[in-house]
Amino acid sequence: MFDKLDFILEKYEELSLKVSDPDVINNQKEWQRYIKEISEMEPVVKKYKEYKKLKESMEEAKEMLSMGDEELKELAKMEIADAEDRLPGLEEELKIALLPKDPNDDRNVILEVRAGTGGEEAALFGADLLRMYMRYAEKRGWKIEIMDTNETGIGGIKEASILIKGKGAYSRLKYESGAHRVQRVPETESAGRIHTSAATIAVLPEVDDVEVEINPNDVRVDVYRASGNGGQCVNTTDSAVRLTHIPTGLVVTCQDEKDQHKNKDKAFKVLRARLYDMKLKEQNDAISADRKSQVGSGDRSERIRTYNFPQGRISDHRIGLTLYKLDSFLEGDIDEVIDALITADQAEKMKEYGN
Repeated sequence: MFDKLDFILEKYEELSLKVSDPDVINNQKEWQRYIKEISEMEPVVKKYKEYKKLKESMEEAKEMLSMGDEELKELAKMEIADAEDRLPGLEEELKIALLPKDPNDDRNVILEVRAGTGGEEAALFGADLLRMYMRYAEKRGWKIEIMDTNETGIGGIKEASILIKGKGAYSRLKYESGAHRVQRVPETESAGRIHTSAATIAVLPEVDDVEVEINPNDVRVDVYRASGNGGQCVNTTDSAVRLTHIPTGLVVTCQDEKDQHKNKDKAFKVLRARLYDMKLKEQNDAISADRKSQVGSGDRSERIRTYNFPQGRISDHRIGLTLYKLDSFLEGDIDEVIDALITADQAEKMKEYGN
């Protein structure tokens, strides 16, 4: 590990000198590439410098123990004890910092919600989840753009997709992909029986048209009139767009904008993200099952979490975590679970990395 850290530190210092070279400054493309490399290495370098400084302080304190002054010896003992407490934690942080980085972590996110089993109650739960993620995005200062919504007559959502723009959006939300189950008494249930229904979340990294090239001949474009709740017509022009990607059978609709071209652009953005997601899945499937972390697998069919209303409980089944704070959770206070998932994922990757 330390050989690798020394190599990173050496390369960091070498690049830091290069970016001030006039020849490099005049070559903007090269200069930007170096700056990007430096910024990627900086967190590891800072942590390693902190570690090295602490080690040096500890060695100096050990030398002070050989001196005759009792007061200095006591100070040295305290410094050594402090360093011994802090060093293991820093070593752990360095191991985590050296883990291979997910190249999609800094991307924006297209988050899709689909009502599953449970009829109208599933659609209402889908609306609750969409609101929860929008609240979470707002708390983190991320921007939200509604791509498409298909609502029911009483405020539920059959399906919806939103674009969340913000630094690290994918790195935190990628663990949310999967089946979310709810247990509660529906408002329409007169006998007070608890019903179980579900909604599915898909978290896709946003990609541009350079990364995923779509042949226009592979896409059938249909236009139609947008409709509101219960089929109510909300537009008198054919502004809604449906894309069908013939090779894969993927279908994307968008009707939230009044302008057909804007709907078409949004629909293509979602289609690109889904095709990229399919490519990622193929790559992940190529990894042997025993070396694939299940925490961040993003399998849509996997039941990842249960929301139990009578008990005010949220249970994440992947890591065995249960919290009794359902109300605040649905208001977007979901960091505690996401942090636990990130920690579990890092622990899994560290086991893989060590093998």
